[in-house]
Formats: sequence, structure tokens, C-alpha cells
Amino acid sequence: MKVHHHSYDAVIVGAGGAGLRAAIEVAGKCRVAVLTKLYPTRSHTGAAQGGMCAALANVEEDSWEWHAFDTVKGADYLGDQPAIEIMCREAIDAVVELEHFGLPFNRTPEGKIDQRRFGGHTRNHGEAAVRRACYSADRTGHMILQTLFQQCVKRDVTFFNEFQVLDMVFADDPSVPAGRRVAGVVAYEMATGDLHVFTTKAALFASGGFGRMFKISSNAVSLTGDGPGLLYRRGIPMQDMEFFQFHPTGIYKLGILLSEAARGEGGILRNADGERFMERYAPTVKDLAPRDMVSRSIMTEIREGRGIGADKDGVYLDLTHLPPEQIDEKLPDITDFVRTYLGIEPKKDPIPIQPTAHYAMGGIPTNVDGQVVIDADNTVLPGLYAAGECACVSVHGANRLGTNSLLDIVVFGRRGGRDMARFVDEVGMPDQPVGAEADVRARIEKMKAGTGTENTADLRSELQEEMTNNAMVFRTEESLAHATDVVDDLTARYENVKIDDKGEIFNYDLTEALELGYLIELAKVTVASARARTESRGAHFRDDHPLREDEHWMKHTLASREDDGGVRLEYKPVIGGNYEPMERKY
Repeated sequence: MKVHHHSYDAVIVGAGGAGLRAAIEVAGKCRVAVLTKLYPTRSHTGAAQGGMCAALANVEEDSWEWHAFDTVKGADYLGDQPAIEIMCREAIDAVVELEHFGLPFNRTPEGKIDQRRFGGHTRNHGEAAVRRACYSADRTGHMILQTLFQQCVKRDVTFFNEFQVLDMVFADDPSVPAGRRVAGVVAYEMATGDLHVFTTKAALFASGGFGRMFKISSNAVSLTGDGPGLLYRRGIPMQDMEFFQFHPTGIYKLGILLSEAARGEGGILRNADGERFMERYAPTVKDLAPRDMVSRSIMTEIREGRGIGADKDGVYLDLTHLPPEQIDEKLPDITDFVRTYLGIEPKKDPIPIQPTAHYAMGGIPTNVDGQVVIDADNTVLPGLYAAGECACVSVHGANRLGTNSLLDIVVFGRRGGRDMARFVDEVGMPDQPVGAEADVRARIEKMKAGTGTENTADLRSELQEEMTNNAMVFRTEESLAHATDVVDDLTARYENVKIDDKGEIFNYDLTEALELGYLIELAKVTVASARARTESRGAHFRDDHPLREDEHWMKHTLASREDDGGVRLEYKPVIGGNYEPMERKY
């Protein structure tokens, strides 16, 4: 296995919306490389459908303060309010900037950027639903990804495509509180099987989520938590991992996302009796309640025997009452998905759906400038940054509002890139790490040379089945204890995993085995964090502890890896602001 060495001032890991926006900010200011295990335009940002919210007030009265309140309330008061205020204030400039980059937003008859309703977004602090989501039909993420990639090409950003980053290298530095600083990353080149060591002053992780730990998921198969997983192994804690969002409307049995935009355009959720059941759970906003509430409402309908399908484990999304031209103009992609995967004409028949694993609110802890923090005192590790779904600046708290994810990647990708450019201008290049690739080489050689008996696909299926059955929408001590035992067993069995392909060129047998290791590691953290939080808040719902307990649990979880592979939990306070916790009613 050959080893190649490179030197760049800054390295960005991941080429979705957050990584590309960071690259734009850094380009021209220093030598930057973007490493991505996919071709950039295949990144999962392209699957985001519904919109990007900003209080433009183009179609009705709005303000960033109302947006901030909705985000704080939607987060079930676990979000850090100073970060939320920054995101909501900067949202307006971020959308206008994308427009100037060339993004083809839908337009009003007057030529302004059009806006539509989305779950949990209201005017005047909860009075009624508001049109805040800026959109490009139902392919907004796709358009953002294409637009940002074009801007990176324009700026001659250097891409290393199909390079999977597998390790992080630090250098000891007693002069800083963290005791170490970034020195480089180690990547595996899929086309050749070679290893590449990138010496760098700073690295920004924008590697996406890890929803593939669940069986029913809207996430692409590439979302395996590589970035958070490898940093966790290198001593970086993970924040708020118990909070994972389950989107209410995934295609029945498949999990493929059907955007909230469908309900924003007037789609209605119905049970087996044809009842619009959300009127009982959220009488003001109905089907446009926040995602955690809608998902639980759907699962309650199913539990009480009003589900559809042979197993009575789904409900209907009904678009049949909408004008056909509105469906064609505003929802072209999702209706094509329904026709392709279900053989249903959504203009005539209701669409079977069920909740699907969708978004990680937790991840690598950062401050508002994208700098990674490593303890409850928010100590910064110099040169290490994160943005997007893999990061947790805690603007989403316990539950993310729809359209805030595309906003998050653009705002904090920009802020992270800007601070990274400042940092690399102030520090020198570290020495080239000697033997930095040793751990990765040993891991790969062990898998290739091993005579293990465990199959990657079988272990992954068992993990996904267990997490779906016992750590999804509803949780209990009993279900989480069972998940703990299963994940511990999978951890032990993973050491005996085998791969049949011993080749060097595009060895997906190998890369999938490596990815599984991160998934198991992060599942362990998710379950441990969920088991410890004995309350229900946002997307984390405990049947055995159904109430939110602000007195005890108004705090973020920090999970660190012990030397023996166990999980150590500590906590840090939520940062408050203008909005005091209150009951979430919609």
C-alpha cells in the first residue's frame, strides 16, 4: 500500500453544502483542499427538498426574532439561544447571497423570491403559520449544492474526489489549553487503494450525518458518520447524540423522503379511517406541527390501530385535493418518486408513508465560529472545525425545524470557513507527521488478511433492525437496555469481520466494513446518551419518562470514549436568552 504526502494550509472534509460554503470562504486566502468520498454534486445536501428559511417578508409580514422564537421553541428549549439568534439574523443575507451566486429560487409574480409555509414556523410568536421557506420547487438542496459547487470551480478550489478520510492527526502543543493542535488527516483513495497523508494547519469536518444506523432512513448509504466517528476515537466528545429526528413522511417501507413541502403546499395526513388526525394533536397548525410531534402523532395512530397497510404500520399523505398544476409546479420530484417506487398516481390516490430516520441534531460540539470544543468549559482545540449535520453548534437543540438544516450549513459553513482562513494566517505549518498512516494501514491490513467469520452486511442489518425497533420514535429503559446489549455484542463481533475482496481498486467491501465500525461506535453513544436522559424532550421520547423535566435536564450531553471502548457522560448547561421555557403547544 503506497503512501502519498501533501501539504495544504486548510483541509475540508466533505463536499456537501457546509463544506463547499466553507471552501468558498477560504479560497483565494490560502491553499485549501476539499476531500470527499463522493463526487461533490452527489453529496446528500442534494436530497434536501423543501426549502431554506429566512425572514425575508417577501409574501407576508415576518421578522428574524419570530424565526428565532420558533427555532428555540421547536428545539424544545435545548438550543443555545445566542447561536440561534446569529443563524436567524444572518439567514436573510445568506439567502440573498445564494441568489447572487445564481441559485434559481421560485419567484412571486413581482419577481421576488417566493416563500411557503413549513412545519413549526409561525408569525408573532406562534399566532399562525407563516410563509418563511425560500424554495426551488422541491429540489432546493440540489440547487444549493450545484450553485455552491459552481462557485468553488470558479475559485479554482482543489478537490480530491473519492477520498475517504479515516483518521485525524494531532500534534502536542502545551502552549494551548487543549494541549494539542491539528497536524493533518489520513485519507484512503478509493480508485487505487493508496493512503494519503495531508499535513495541514486546520481541518474542517463537514461529513454529514449517520442515519444509516437505522433500517428505515431517508439518508443516503454514504451517511455513516465517518467524521464524528473518527474524531470520537481520537478523544473528541460527541454532544446531544440522543436527539435524532425522525421525519414523519418517508415512503412506506422504503424511507425515501417526501418533503414537508407537500404539507406546506396543503397536503393532509390521514389515518385508515380517512380522518385528518393532526387536528387532534396540533389544532392551530395541524399537519405543519414540528416534525417530532407529527412523527409521534403518526406512531400513536398506528399504536391505537388506525394505521394503513398489511401491517397497519403507516398512514396516508393526501394530495388529491390539490390542483394538478400546483402539484406539477411545486412538487415535481416527490411525485415522481411516488410514481417510480410505489406505482401510485399522487394526483388521484393518497400516498402511504411512515416516519423515517432523517437528521442528527447531535454531533461534534462547536462554537458559533465552527471551532470544535472539547469539554464542558468549551475549550477550543486549535485548528479543528466542523459544520453542517456532523456538527452540533446547538441551533437545533432537541428537534430541528424543517428548512433550518439548509440554513445551518450555509450560515455556519461560511462562519467556519471565515474563521479557518483567519486561523491559518496566524499560525505556522506543523511538521509533517511521521507514521501518521500507521493506524489506518494496520486496520486495513487486518481486515484484508483476516480470516474472520462475520459478514459486514449481516452486522449492519442487525444494527439497523435493533436501532429501529428499540431506539427510534418511542424509547424506554427496557428497549434501550436491550439495544445496549445488542450494540455491545456487535462491537465484539465487528473485531472478527471478514472481507472477501482483497483488491485495491474501488474495494467497496473494505470501505463498507470501515464505515460499519463508525456506525456501531456512534450507535453505542446514541443509546448510552438516550438511556441516561430520563425525560422526554423534542425527538427523544421516553414512554417511561413522558414529561420534560427542565429542573434537571436543561443541559447538553457530552459523551466521551473510554480507553476500553465504554462511554463516559458529562453535561454542560444550555445557554439561554430572551425566551424562557414553556409548554410546546401548536
